[in-house]
Amino acid sequence: MSNAQTLADHYIAAWNETDADARRALIARTWAEDATYVDPVMAGAGPDQISAMIGAAQARFPGFRFALTGKVDAYADKMRFTWGAGPAGAAPVVEGSDFAVLAGEKLKTVTGFLDKVPG
Repeated sequence: MSNAQTLADHYIAAWNETDADARRALIARTWAEDATYVDPVMAGAGPDQISAMIGAAQARFPGFRFALTGKVDAYADKMRFTWGAGPAGAAPVVEGSDFAVLAGEKLKTVTGFLDKVPG
């Protein structure tokens, strides 16, 4: 898969984008219209809900930044990647692994796992 790294980069950029209109534009470029996201604490369906969900996470954890932490792995219509999040300039306090199914060149479903969460 040639664009897995680009998709993962845009995905992370959306989680970091605090401007709602810019975030929605990133999501439109990266996610299918009928896309879904689910992790242990939140879920969203469609670009508007996914954008609102990201905005809610940003409100709950102001100043947190997301970054990819490992190699993006992909084959056929599947991809996986790891990420970390925490205050800008600090070591990640939350780490996770996300698994995605693609629809063509866009994300169709993303299932997130929280691998490290503070106590």
